[in-house]
Amino acid sequence: MTASRIVADIRQGIADGQYRHGTRLPSVRDLADQYGVSQQTAAAAYAVLAALGLARSERGSGTTVAAGPAADAYLGTYTPPDLDAPGAQAWRATNEGATATEETTLVRQIVATDEMAEWGIPSGSDVVERTRIRSLEGIPVQHKITVVPYDLASRRPEGYEGVPPMLAPVGAAPMKPPRGTRVADWLGWDVQKTDCAITAEPMAADACTALLMPEGSPGFRVVNVSRDGADSVVYATVTTAPLHHRVTMEIIG
Repeated sequence: MTASRIVADIRQGIADGQYRHGTRLPSVRDLADQYGVSQQTAAAAYAVLAALGLARSERGSGTTVAAGPAADAYLGTYTPPDLDAPGAQAWRATNEGATATEETTLVRQIVATDEMAEWGIPSGSDVVERTRIRSLEGIPVQHKITVVPYDLASRRPEGYEGVPPMLAPVGAAPMKPPRGTRVADWLGWDVQKTDCAITAEPMAADACTALLMPEGSPGFRVVNVSRDGADSVVYATVTTAPLHHRVTMEIIG
C-alpha cells in the first residue's frame, strides 16, 4: 500500500461527501494501522492532501477535511447558430439528488482593474461586479464573479420594469429570463463568441475565504470572456473550484 492509494481513497471520500468539510480524519497512527503502512507513509499521504487543499493539519488538532463535496463547474451548452438548443445550464451537482443552491453575495460598481484589462475591459472604465457562491448540502463548492461594462449592465429587457437585472442588489429575487432564452439574449447583448481559459493555480484569497479553504489552496480557475460582433468584451466570468471538482461543457453540432 502506497501513500498515493491512501490519498486516492480519502480524496474520493471527500468528493462523495463521505468525509464532510470540517470532519476530523484519523490520526497518523490510526491511519497507518488502518492501511497497514508505516506512520511515515500515512503522514506523507496527509501532506499530499494538504498540498491539494483537501485537508488541513495543525499541531495538536490533528487533520481535518478542508474541502467540500465535488461538483461540476459546468460552462454551458454551446451550439451553432442554426440549432435551436435549450438555454445553458449554469452548473450542475455531481452527486445525484444533492441539494444545490446558488447565492449572490456581492454586487458593486467599481473601476476596472489591470487584471480586467487583460480580459479586454479597458482599465479605469466603470464596470459592475457580481459575486455568486454555489453550494452543495450547505457547503460552498464554487466561487464565481461576473464583470460587465456598466453601460451593458444597466440595460433592461424589453418590457421589463424595475431595477436592471444585473444591478439587482444582494437579496433581490434572482433574474429569470423566459425559458429557453439565454440571459445575454434577454438583455440584448450581442454575444458572438466566448473564449475560455482553464488553469490550475493557487486560488485567490477571496475565493479561499468563500470556499472555506486554507489560503493558497490550489484550484481550477476558469475565465470566460464573451465578445460581440465588434470584438468588444460583453462580460467576463471567473469561476473558482477546488481541484477535486470537474470542469465540463456541452458542445452540440
